[in-house]
Amino acid sequence: MVSSKKLTQLCVTFWVAVLFCQSVQSHLQVGFYRNSCGRAESIVRGAGDRGVAAGLVRLHFHDCFVRACVVLVLLDSTSSNKAEKHSTANYPSLRGFEVIDDAKARLEAECQGVVSCADILAFAARDSFDLTGGFDYDVQAGRRDGIVSLASETYSNLPPPTFNVDQLTQRFSDKGLTQEEMVTLSGAHTIGNSHCRSFTYRLYNFSGTNSQDPSLDSQYAASLRKSCPQDSTDPNLEVPMDTRTPTISDVNYYKDILANRGLFSSDQILLTNPATASEVKSNARSPSGWKKKFAAAMVKMGQIEVLTGNKGEIRANCRVINS
Repeated sequence: MVSSKKLTQLCVTFWVAVLFCQSVQSHLQVGFYRNSCGRAESIVRGAGDRGVAAGLVRLHFHDCFVRACVVLVLLDSTSSNKAEKHSTANYPSLRGFEVIDDAKARLEAECQGVVSCADILAFAARDSFDLTGGFDYDVQAGRRDGIVSLASETYSNLPPPTFNVDQLTQRFSDKGLTQEEMVTLSGAHTIGNSHCRSFTYRLYNFSGTNSQDPSLDSQYAASLRKSCPQDSTDPNLEVPMDTRTPTISDVNYYKDILANRGLFSSDQILLTNPATASEVKSNARSPSGWKKKFAAAMVKMGQIEVLTGNKGEIRANCRVINS
């Protein structure tokens, strides 16, 4: 017979093993869909669109910084709730929703109810970086989708383009990201456009002075004023965020900052702090180094407070929670 002491030890060992297995299963892992939906990542890649690459990277960022990386940003508003995507911080500037919808439809046709919308967005953001001149990198998967999306939560979580270095550093720190990773991820502004309303205060009435931001290169400011007239009422006017190669993921964003051509004050402000200025200069000198750091930072960001295991759900439609 087994002694009571031995039996207790066996029981403890068993439950430790069970808890360990549950813990392993609850974590993200590369190749998560290898057995359940082997073509998942290639299907998402096939739905990719270089034209909205910047939008997909931004979608991933705006999702992860509000609550967690559980694609609350994809949910539509309802008659009783204004969702994240319709906050002034996101609407109408966020793009790429149709790419996620397409990828989800293809995946549901091949392996119904298996691949989460959260993983689709993480894959799509990676693919967008690769498509625009970055490179492919491993994305851990196993995320589940959240069910509560509130527009009001965007304002206290997303860093606005008016933040200074200390405010940016704190906002990224709140999400578990370092100051270096903040500067690295800011490099996402190397691709895509911005609506004029996000920066025109720098052109016409900076800090209530009725003049332009003195840190802005004068020739660049003149060019921006032509694209974004002060008296314009067109909400769709926009300009490239990178003056040199706005469709390529490269370090010209950092070179623009060094030339006082950072579009947002939160870009140009990086030169006002010795540590962040050093990072800007280092990234500008090392294209391959920045790309490697960017990929690593994206992987880390993609793990912010994820839902795994039995938490959350696998949405059938990325725009609505399951009924």
